[in-house]
Amino acid sequence: MHWLATAAALAAVVAGSSFIQPDDATAAQPGPPPVTAQAAPDPTTATIPMNCPGERPQILKHASGDLDGDGRPETVAVARCVAGSGTPPSGVYVITRPAAGKPRVVATLVDPKDRLSVTDFAVTNGVITATLLGYSSSAVPRCCPDQTEKAKWQWQDGTFVRSEQSAAVGV
Repeated sequence: MHWLATAAALAAVVAGSSFIQPDDATAAQPGPPPVTAQAAPDPTTATIPMNCPGERPQILKHASGDLDGDGRPETVAVARCVAGSGTPPSGVYVITRPAAGKPRVVATLVDPKDRLSVTDFAVTNGVITATLLGYSSSAVPRCCPDQTEKAKWQWQDGTFVRSEQSAAVGV
């Protein structure tokens, strides 16, 4: 009988607790508004500063990431002019999206005037890496670069700083 009374009392407590609810929480923590994800700039909509007779520069590769730590993604694009033969030089450009207007180039990391081709391109954790292929002299055919350099760029003190990953080597 004693166990029956205990079970009935326990059932009454459980049933009664379903009718009693705690007050709403009022200790909200103040903080910044939530950050909304912003899409990375599309490199095909930016004006790439290359002189390609008769057509727009060709975007070979692109990758995005927050390069300057402002919470908004930038896009890094490798571009070149279309050529019938040989290997046209590449340019590497950092593109951002302003608050209003279309995406724009804010930095040139590799200028096509340097006559380099870009391979093994990546953006990882705010660091841009690429393998740069070049020519030791004007006598080297434009199809066959004979120098290789691994380079990386990182945002430091308001600018992109370039450093070599390893010493330049001949191919």
